[in-house]
Amino acid sequence: SSSSSSSVIAAFSQSAGAADPSAALMKTQKTRVCYFYDSLMGTYYYGPEHPMKPHRLRMTHSLLSSYQLYKKMHVYRPHPAHYKEITQFHGEDYTDFLRRISPENEKDFQLQLQKFNLGMYTDCPIFSGLYNFCQMYTGASIDGAQKLNNGQFDVAINWSGGLHHAKKSSASGFCYVNDIVLAILELLKYHARVLYIDIDIHHGDGVEEAFYTTDRVMTVSFHKYGDFFPGSGALGDIGDQKGKHYSVNFPLEDGIDDKGYLSVFKPVIAKVMEMFQPGAIVLQCGADSLTGDRLGCFNVTLKGHGECVNYVKSFNVPLLILGGGGYNIRNVSRCWTYETSVILDTKISNAIPFDEFFSYYGPSFTLHLQESDMENRNSRDVLEKSKQKVLENLSYLQHAPSVQMHRVPPDYFVDSDNEDEENPDIRFTRDMKRSHDAEFYDDDNDQDQDITSVQTNMSEDESVKVIKDKKRKPVVKAGAPESPASGTLSPLSAGGVSTFAGSSINVPQIPTPATPDVESDSASAYSSSVPSKVREEPSESETASSQRKSMEIVAKKESGI
Repeated sequence: SSSSSSSVIAAFSQSAGAADPSAALMKTQKTRVCYFYDSLMGTYYYGPEHPMKPHRLRMTHSLLSSYQLYKKMHVYRPHPAHYKEITQFHGEDYTDFLRRISPENEKDFQLQLQKFNLGMYTDCPIFSGLYNFCQMYTGASIDGAQKLNNGQFDVAINWSGGLHHAKKSSASGFCYVNDIVLAILELLKYHARVLYIDIDIHHGDGVEEAFYTTDRVMTVSFHKYGDFFPGSGALGDIGDQKGKHYSVNFPLEDGIDDKGYLSVFKPVIAKVMEMFQPGAIVLQCGADSLTGDRLGCFNVTLKGHGECVNYVKSFNVPLLILGGGGYNIRNVSRCWTYETSVILDTKISNAIPFDEFFSYYGPSFTLHLQESDMENRNSRDVLEKSKQKVLENLSYLQHAPSVQMHRVPPDYFVDSDNEDEENPDIRFTRDMKRSHDAEFYDDDNDQDQDITSVQTNMSEDESVKVIKDKKRKPVVKAGAPESPASGTLSPLSAGGVSTFAGSSINVPQIPTPATPDVESDSASAYSSSVPSKVREEPSESETASSQRKSMEIVAKKESGI
């Protein structure tokens, strides 16, 4: 019943407060939350018989708007991810194919459809606007990661993201572009370690595979295991090479309820936080682990699912919240609306408020779900043994992996995905209000115009602000060794190449040029975005002279000279 479910969660919360390290990290100030949504997201259509319904995104947005939750968040329309951003992980041939394929020309690409696992005989159909759909949900996840990197928000929400099955060069499980991997790569620019947690009923195989051999990303997945898609995620799958013990899998059986789920989730996450000490967390909140899902077989309610979100949030670490699976669209919108309220620390009514999809929630018209009477095949002994094995594996981690100091690459994207119209020498920053500390470079085609050329259209106060911004110095950790040729440092690990099951990904190893005019040969997923020339910081006399010249030009214009 609902009351028994609430008492179970309350009991776990109370016991966790006495023993878990998260209790001391509970937030005492208001959580800064941003939310990404585009009205086009819910208009795409996989097909009449396909269980994935992007329409659920419209329903979620409508419901949380009816609860007035949007008033407590900063709402953003995401940018569509550019080809160059998507190919930071995905293969160029695969991404090119996604750009070209459509229902009209599908018959002309039979070999490629088979190679990349798309088409009518797979679970990843070709539909109108496929590439635009991928750009939209992926751009939202990347934007959310950047907002966290810039320190603007504590939590970023993108319910359209979380498509965790997509591989480097193939689609899988309704997923075409793995926005999670791309968001984690973005977070790794600023954070030494990133934790990925997956509470979808399906194993997060695409994300685990991408980071299987690195110690900078830990993946933790609680999922149905056995004769169930994708068939991976055994208890013994713990990572390889440098990533050994950095992949955590907790296999579960049918019928797991709130009490059983929380009894393993909280101790495991507490131990992970203690041993790994991440700088940022990505939480995939697939709603197919809820009771009553069309494809799922768990018996978790909104309160149990939401308590997982609340527990992760309680550690006060920058948090990216993503969607994922969920094939009962009424329960998906219920779940993600409720979890938005949890993130905002706002209580909402159990009675569904009226909105354009109100009739979908009948006959009860209530928010919360009741546990069903399905059999729970997860015995207490089996859960305890699995939990002890996972905790034992985590105990082999002596400490959080150390990091080296490297230059941070700039955040950029291009407005258009038409490469014929692009100037490859021009870099567009996504957030023009916040320039990156490492983006001091000099080139004929750079967008950082000379001070004198931009100040003629500025007021005196604005001119002084520009000069101060140009002179900002990057933060360097005390006692950290400087690399040879540059003092622009950031706490990032050397990383390494992760290769598993035919997929490889470069965990960001940000190169620092040996000389200002020569680029490093070091392999990096972001080497293309590191400037080839380092701008020398202007001296006091130079900036003062520039300011005087600009003021003289303004004075002459005003006097008519």
